[in-house]
Amino acid sequence: MDRTEQFRQTINEGHTFKGDHIVLGAAMLDGQAVADAQVKIPLATLNRHGLVAGATGTGKTKTLQVLCEQISDKGISVLIMDIKGDVSGMAMPGTANPKIDERMQKIGSEWNAKSYPVELMSISDEPGVRMRATVSEFGPVLFSKILDLNDTQQGVVALVFKYCDDMQMPLLDLKDFRKALHYLTNEGKDEISAEYGAINSASASTILRKIVEIEEQGADVFFGERSYEVNDLIRMNDRGQGYINILRLTDLQDRPKLFSTFMLSLLAEVYGTFPELGDKAAPKLVIVVDEAHLIFKEASKALLEQIETIIKLIRSKGVGIYFCTQLPTDVPPEVLSQLGLKVQHALRAFTANDRKAIKMTAENYPLTEFYDTDEVLTKMGIGEALITALNEKGIPTPLAHTLLVAPQSRMDVLNEDEIRGVITMSSMVKKYNEEVDRESAYEMLTKKLEKAAEQAAKEADREERNSGRTRTTTTSSRSRRKPKSTMEQVTSSKAFNTAVRELSRGLLGILTKSLK
Repeated sequence: MDRTEQFRQTINEGHTFKGDHIVLGAAMLDGQAVADAQVKIPLATLNRHGLVAGATGTGKTKTLQVLCEQISDKGISVLIMDIKGDVSGMAMPGTANPKIDERMQKIGSEWNAKSYPVELMSISDEPGVRMRATVSEFGPVLFSKILDLNDTQQGVVALVFKYCDDMQMPLLDLKDFRKALHYLTNEGKDEISAEYGAINSASASTILRKIVEIEEQGADVFFGERSYEVNDLIRMNDRGQGYINILRLTDLQDRPKLFSTFMLSLLAEVYGTFPELGDKAAPKLVIVVDEAHLIFKEASKALLEQIETIIKLIRSKGVGIYFCTQLPTDVPPEVLSQLGLKVQHALRAFTANDRKAIKMTAENYPLTEFYDTDEVLTKMGIGEALITALNEKGIPTPLAHTLLVAPQSRMDVLNEDEIRGVITMSSMVKKYNEEVDRESAYEMLTKKLEKAAEQAAKEADREERNSGRTRTTTTSSRSRRKPKSTMEQVTSSKAFNTAVRELSRGLLGILTKSLK
């Protein structure tokens, strides 16, 4: 058996599965695609998470597009974080050209121009379905982790949540929390001291500064109502395709803390809402995070631990998470170790640090007799990648230098008119873009303070009126007294008393001298 036939047999044995699968491309040997050696990923292991990495311009975004398309065609819903605004074109069919035809012929697959059911979403001012969450839904622990608070400050946050829960004051947005914290630190401190304990003013000031910090990144737009229901992410159209929910984040590249806040809240909400499924034939939702380093760039240790924990547990809910970034080292090792699918595009060795990064990257992949992984990493062309996944038994598939299939939808962005058209057709926009501002902690505490101020004013007015009556009564009683006689006036006068005292002192002196 020659080397090519041995390679084909290795690939086919490693990529043959009992259940359904998606096709990412054809395996390559010595720079050429090998016929009948397709690289496949079983649907059953899509909830084992994954990584798409590579240098700028190597085709990572198109790989994400292919991944979303194939998953959608299997009736699985997708949520993709579109940081650069590159993938909205999936709402429109692609355009055939000779390069696509040539590529697909080498891979041995058909290509058909196709559009996909797309929902455009936003957590900022971008047009689309508004995704919001309330402060109450975060809870004191998660809210404290986002603010990166110490144990003492976390206790203060827990106290604010407890008080508002007991008083039935909803914490919906940041102004609600700020108002409650200010009230309990000032006017309400006597009210809570017996049952809840006092709040240290220094801790309260630190928490307020942290809130201002995330407000500067746009969190005031994110926190509020109406809260997004994560079950609405799981939908299919009448053709059996899963919806591709594109979260447009082009205005959040310089606001990583808001991005991290949203991601953590979303994962926590999905984990808390979705039922346990265990290992099924296919997941129900795949979450794709482009420019994943933005999540981890500003994340605290506590936040990273929370993300790591959720990623470990969320696969049992039928959810797979896929990160896209330039280097695998952009992802913390604790998270990287949980990723089953690895799609590695080319890396560039311009510096000594680049060469070290390539060596470290190569060590993350299974050994193979067909490739020198270090060398392949620097020589792959656009639309090529090293791929390894998990088979249905959880065993890594053979490492394959892969010629990737071309996207069937448009490989470009939608223009403004097309974006408006997608949004106009959306039933989710009608549901979630309605402005809701019901009575919550801010309004309730404001009314409470106003009522207290009115009561204090009434009491002060009553005391002032009572004081006036007292002065009038005293004056009247004095006027009713009998006037003193001339003798009484003289004997009670200060001058008379002084004269008597001096006369007494003189007589006492004379008497003392006589006795001597």
